Amino acid sequence: MSHDSRGAIMISGRYEGQTGDVKLALRVDVDGPGPTGRVSGDLFSTVGATVTYEGSFVVHAPAVTAEGDETRIEGRGEFTFAPPDRQVRVTIGDGRGTAHVAGRAYPIAFASPHFREVVLEQDSVAGAVPFVSYHTGTLGGGGGSPARELDVARAWAEAGVGLTVTEPGVIPVDGSGPDLAWDDAELHHAMTQQFGLFGDAPAWRVWLLVASRHVGGYRGIMFDYNDAHQRQGAAVFHDAIKGDSPEAQRAQLRTYVHELGHAFNLLHSWQKNLARPPQPLGPHGGFGDLSWMNYVQNYRPGGEAGYWAAFPFQFTETELVHLRHGFFRDVAMGANAFGTGAAEAVPFEQPIEDHSGLRLEARAKEWFALGEPVVVELKLSCTDEPRVTHGHLHPDTEFTQVTITQPSGRTVLYRPMMRHCVDRSPQIRLDSGNPAMYRSAYIGHGRDGHYFQQPGEYQVRAQYIAADGSRVVSPPCLVRVRYPASGDDHRVAELMLGEDQGKLFSLLGSDSPALNSGNQALDELLDRHGGHPLAVYARMVKGLNAEREFKAIGADKRLAIRPPDPKQGIQQLAKVAGAGTIDNITLNMVMRRWARAEARQGDLPKARAVLDQMVATFQAKGVNPIIMGQIRKQAELTSQALSLET
Repeated sequence: MSHDSRGAIMISGRYEGQTGDVKLALRVDVDGPGPTGRVSGDLFSTVGATVTYEGSFVVHAPAVTAEGDETRIEGRGEFTFAPPDRQVRVTIGDGRGTAHVAGRAYPIAFASPHFREVVLEQDSVAGAVPFVSYHTGTLGGGGGSPARELDVARAWAEAGVGLTVTEPGVIPVDGSGPDLAWDDAELHHAMTQQFGLFGDAPAWRVWLLVASRHVGGYRGIMFDYNDAHQRQGAAVFHDAIKGDSPEAQRAQLRTYVHELGHAFNLLHSWQKNLARPPQPLGPHGGFGDLSWMNYVQNYRPGGEAGYWAAFPFQFTETELVHLRHGFFRDVAMGANAFGTGAAEAVPFEQPIEDHSGLRLEARAKEWFALGEPVVVELKLSCTDEPRVTHGHLHPDTEFTQVTITQPSGRTVLYRPMMRHCVDRSPQIRLDSGNPAMYRSAYIGHGRDGHYFQQPGEYQVRAQYIAADGSRVVSPPCLVRVRYPASGDDHRVAELMLGEDQGKLFSLLGSDSPALNSGNQALDELLDRHGGHPLAVYARMVKGLNAEREFKAIGADKRLAIRPPDPKQGIQQLAKVAGAGTIDNITLNMVMRRWARAEARQGDLPKARAVLDQMVATFQAKGVNPIIMGQIRKQAELTSQALSLET
């Protein structure tokens, strides 16, 4: 219990009580700083030494009356189950009281001023300095909010969440060269192996890794998306946000709070309409939200300067309602999947009017074999006058989204296994000299598993959110998945469609023991069906993983580096390139990685020959002159980088 500035008692906070074998966690949010005017709670059954979640409820607009030293709160509740009585009645006085919920009375007592309590386990790789705190008045702005010292725990406390940070761990580095860039596969492995509190059950706990840098240059990533118990792991990248200046400290605070926000199942500000069920977008299609969950550079109006001048270092009202009163499984880590609260998607529809000057296309090859990784090419071009927009065309940054209408008629939103928070939006100019940009996207597997598990015709639509907030929608793209034609086709499809295999295709390979069954299936495919057309994808995953180093955090919390195996990489990637069956953008990446493997093996002339072969391959394919010019430039820059590396 606490008091306001006039000395009056405030009752908001978390209360606990139990009747019989049912325990109530009650959240009262009707006074104090920033109340949302709600009451909510969770019910748990306690049997022996076990506690099981039973259901949740929320009262959105309760009547609140004060009589003497008592406060009465009453309203009709929204429940996750069918209660015998939907009316919720709470009486509180001097930190104690009674709550009538779902036909039962619970004696309750004040437990905490926080509505939720979460344990944060934070580890940092040696050399990556964790953020400490930032004073919000240092650079001015703040949208009129009081200037105060904020660390990550205090920022979450203002949202009503008590964040207990365990003793930070420092991960030493063994056998590392100068490159400490992390990729998605290494991050996935690090969390599943080293998060001391990681578990296959919902719980108020989350792991944050402070790493050096990501191979994609990102500031942060919430990377735990692909199983039944998501949202337990996040990372921030020190090299992208480091610095002692006030600007750097402010950016670090926002990045830490932002990535942890995803763990609480908060979407980016412009994506709330993609939640299940959908939530309304804020002003300017969500880009006008003054929230930790918006991107600074995308704020409208005013961009980065406008954001920091007006940002009060708080979540929005709707985000606070979710954090404080969202149903248990929609908020707790390891419970409902990211963005879930439960309905199917609808296909993106073309805008009634579109003056963006941009055209989006999704293209795929004529047909796919069952089990074959489904890859679509996304093309963004200008329709008339030159246009400037951002370059985030791949769906893993979520400025581009994809819906898939399956043969049954059900439409699902493709949700990538790993989502990247870009925080920077490089400008791309589309004009006669650069009329289009292209990205290749593997959409066969994501957070919800495999999306193309049966033969038939699928409709794929994409949506690109431009720099000005315009939502550009592609025409539907037909994806055909053929029936297996032989017994070998059936067996190969089974080896390709396992859950771990899908993760390996998303991650482009991994050493993680958690994905052993997937690696074993791909090994079996190569051993028994090495001549099958789909074997090229297993070779690609194996070759790309062998060609790179792989970081692993050991049980002793030390970082060990498995060095690249260029010989194995060359053996597999050369065969992939020679097969000529993968899409052009992926082939470009494979051949550049093959060249890097040759250089790492000490044969720089052979690496240059591979790059020359890449140029000749695309020339023979009849690629248009503008794209050929870009490929030649790319080969030249890759050759220069390999010369410097060796």
